[in-house]
Formats: sequence, C-alpha cells, structure tokens
Amino acid sequence: MSAEQDQKLTCADCGQEFVWGAREQEFYREKGFQQPKRCKDCNRARKERREGGGGWGRDVDGNR
Repeated sequence: MSAEQDQKLTCADCGQEFVWGAREQEFYREKGFQQPKRCKDCNRARKERREGGGGWGRDVDGNR
C-alpha cells in the first residue's frame, strides 16, 4: 500500500484546484515524472492546440 495521499494542486493555466490522486502520484514517481502543473481539461486543451496547429513545432498561427 502506498504512503501517498491525495493532494490538491492549482492549475497553472486556469487557476482551478484539482486533485492529484495517490495512485497518480505513485505512477508519476515510478516513471520519474514531475508533479503535474495543469488540470486534465487544460492539459487536454494544450495538447489539442499543439497537435492541431498545422504541424509539429508550430503555434496557432502556423509560425515556428
């Protein structure tokens, strides 16, 4: 059993609190990932902007 407890974090984009669950913390630790900075909705929106911006490495206007 993990010693981790759910944590409340604040999203860097929208400012809303979100819960970073104990199981997620364990997964992040095992993979060597850092603590998340964004809630799931903002993370999804950020990923969609990156992927839908006209190709890799381009911003919303298609600039590099």
